[in-house]
Amino acid sequence: MSKIKTPIVILNFKTYLESSGSKALNLAKALESVSDETGISMIAAVQTVDINRIVEETNIPILAQSIDAISPGGHTGSNLIENFIENGISGTLINHSENRLTLADIDVIVKSTNEKNLLSVVCTNNVSTSMAAAVLNPSFVAVEPPELIGSGISVSQAEPEVVEGTVLNVSNANKDVKVLCGAGISTGDDMKAALDLGAEGVLLASGIILAENPKTALLDLVSKI
Repeated sequence: MSKIKTPIVILNFKTYLESSGSKALNLAKALESVSDETGISMIAAVQTVDINRIVEETNIPILAQSIDAISPGGHTGSNLIENFIENGISGTLINHSENRLTLADIDVIVKSTNEKNLLSVVCTNNVSTSMAAAVLNPSFVAVEPPELIGSGISVSQAEPEVVEGTVLNVSNANKDVKVLCGAGISTGDDMKAALDLGAEGVLLASGIILAENPKTALLDLVSKI
């Protein structure tokens, strides 16, 4: 796919009721509206059953939340990359802390996304795993200490050394891989801190999804860029 302009905001819809079904479409439209108003790249990682509808009714990049390291055949209940492509995805999250994978499977999935010109975002939990992921050549590494996910405490402010160390070491391992900051991100101060530490954007969820007005929260998120 064509290169996405940074900084970027990736909103992981997870499986909240507030980001499922018709509400998922409304949330994706809020992302699209904020992207149009601000010029900031907004990307949605949505549940599998919502992908096709959101792709058809919005004009923002849509990611799968996970793709399995399988080939076509007998894999009941698994997620096949070819089917996702037919439904219009632009890429996928890989190895989120709520859905960890083996290094071998991460490698297979990243290679598949590269072969098919898709965006790949490998989630990691610290500096060393970020370096290992960078060697596999994904589009982005998103560093997220699991203990801060959903906590409301931003990694970019609570543990800035994790972000700064990841940016430095990922660059040394593979200069083509960019770093995103995740875990606890929700405000404009959080995003500014992440960018000041060298990240190219953020991966977030509940801080926006559970906000009283998600569009207002998104506008605040990018207000200090």
